[in-house]
Amino acid sequence: MHDRSPHSGPCARGTRPHHGFFGRHGIKPPFGMGGHPHGFGSGRARRGDVRSAVLRLLAEQPMHGYQIIQELSSRSGGAWTPSAGSVYPTLQLLADEGLVGAEETAGKKVFSLTESGAAAAAAAAGQPAPWEEAAQDAAGVGGYRESAGRLMHAVVQIGKTGTDTQRAAALEVLNDTRKKLYTILAED
Repeated sequence: MHDRSPHSGPCARGTRPHHGFFGRHGIKPPFGMGGHPHGFGSGRARRGDVRSAVLRLLAEQPMHGYQIIQELSSRSGGAWTPSAGSVYPTLQLLADEGLVGAEETAGKKVFSLTESGAAAAAAAAGQPAPWEEAAQDAAGVGGYRESAGRLMHAVVQIGKTGTDTQRAAALEVLNDTRKKLYTILAED
């Protein structure tokens, strides 16, 4: 016999390490549920949405990149917080296209629209703002995914750290919940 933990040594069926019931990195989300490390759904928008959102925000006032990120998060109710890795390249692309200009102010690069940028922002003014769409998604599918993600985190935690009694109680809850969910699907 080995003194190793069952989670660190090779599996009895081969040479691959055994990581327990939930696998090395936890339960994988069901098909179509995303794979964001902090829950289901990533809060991401399409690249064109970042572009449109930046133009629309800069039409209101000049901002630096971090302000844009914070403003989009605030306006979407926290449903969409674009990463610096999507906002700053978008700002650079808009600058390369002559739609925004940058000015150093208090040690920060503050971006504002050029005349061409203002025209591009005005052309999109009649459409729903990308942050509004992100907030609506959060209330619908995004909210469902977030709730499912929180449930999965609790399931994983009980599976990893719960006692036998806690796992047995959780199993009853999960079986009952699964039956209720299928009942909802069966309703017209």
